[in-house]
This record gives sequence, C-alpha cells and structure tokens, in this order.
Amino acid sequence: MRETPSGAARPMRADARRNYEKLLDQARIAFADHGVDASLDDIARRAGVASGTLYRHFPTRLDLIEAVLGERVAELTEQGRKLLDEPDTSAALAIWLRAAIGHALTFRGLSAAVMNSAIDGGAELVSAWHTETFAIGAALLDRAKQSGAVTESAQDTDVLRMIGAIAWAAQDTVDPTAQADRLLTLLLNGLRPTASHP
Repeated sequence: MRETPSGAARPMRADARRNYEKLLDQARIAFADHGVDASLDDIARRAGVASGTLYRHFPTRLDLIEAVLGERVAELTEQGRKLLDEPDTSAALAIWLRAAIGHALTFRGLSAAVMNSAIDGGAELVSAWHTETFAIGAALLDRAKQSGAVTESAQDTDVLRMIGAIAWAAQDTVDPTAQADRLLTLLLNGLRPTASHP
C-alpha cells in the first residue's frame, strides 16, 4: 500500500489493487524463470498494463523484488501456521519443509539481490524474513518431536540448515524438484525415532 505524507497507509483503489496483484503475479513467474534480471517491461506487458503503471507501484527493480519475496514469505508463513493445527505432525512438518525447499529453489537469487542491495535495511529485511520462517519451522518440528514422530535429538537449527543445503545441492541438477524431493525423503527418514531394542 502507498503511504500518505504522514506515514499512514492509504488503501489502493480497486483498479490499482488489481494492477498491483497482476504485476506481482507476473513478476513472480518472470523472476522464477529468468532470475532478477527479468525484463520489467515484459512483466508489465504480460500483466496487461503500461510500463508507467509498473513504475508507479514499484519505482525500482528492488522494490518489485522485495514485494514478490515479501508476499511469498507471508504465504509460506501462513501455510505453516495452518499446519500447526494438522493432527498428523509428521505430515505437517514434511509438507512445510517441502514448501520451504520449493521457495528456496524458485527464489534463491531474489533474497541475495535484496541482501546485497545498497538500500539501507536490505540485510535486515531478509534477516526478518528468515527469522519469521525459522520460527514456523521450529514450531512444526517441536510438535513432531512432542508427538514422537521425530527423534528428540533433532535440533531446529540443524534441520533448517539442511533444508537450505538441499536446495543448494539440487539447484543445478537436471530436475531440481525431483532431486530435492529425494534428498528431503532421506532427511525425513533420518529424523524418525530409532526403534528401541530389548
């Protein structure tokens, strides 16, 4: 949302909101397919708006990147919150970890672009996003541990670092999604409690 000079948020008109959402949808696709250097004019064209409309909403490329990433992080966080009510704690954890890997694979270059930006607060913004998603992942892991679906020795920092490692290892393979899924399956198998023997 735009802000008034006093800093208070001012709601967009309905048509402006529609254009904003169309631009975000097309930017998400373009950045996923072509990375941070995707053509902004092409994004505007695919959204069915003039380039000037894009720049009114997003004065710089970084503004658009931040909006796309912020929206996706919010979706990932909301998905995690809903999964906290899922009775099957093992399935809930697996679903969210798979979604987090998919996010990392799709938008890996965007976080770096924000982090490395010259604009003050870029690193802090990415750090806040990571903190938010980490908290959800840790909560889902804790529920799975409490239910006995995951070994008590599993540490949230270790598991979430491995998620990043899986995305990194899979990103340049022939089929990144399939490779990431195989590696995640190995991780999930390793998280299961070891059966006790008499």
